[in-house]
Amino acid sequence: MRWHPKGFGGERRSAEQVKRDGWREQGMLAVSVDDDRLTWPEKEVVRQLGEKLYGKLREAIHG
Repeated sequence: MRWHPKGFGGERRSAEQVKRDGWREQGMLAVSVDDDRLTWPEKEVVRQLGEKLYGKLREAIHG
């Protein structure tokens, strides 16, 4: 018998696992413009998409 609601207790997923699951299950993408796995052109695409959808970054975050 379980004494806690589904999703509570047990092992906590890493941030990377949450992002991976979000992509695979819901088609949602969470990526940092500073992710070292991306090439410069890929980072630029991410930046441009972010600006188009949400506006410019504050300088304190990236700059």
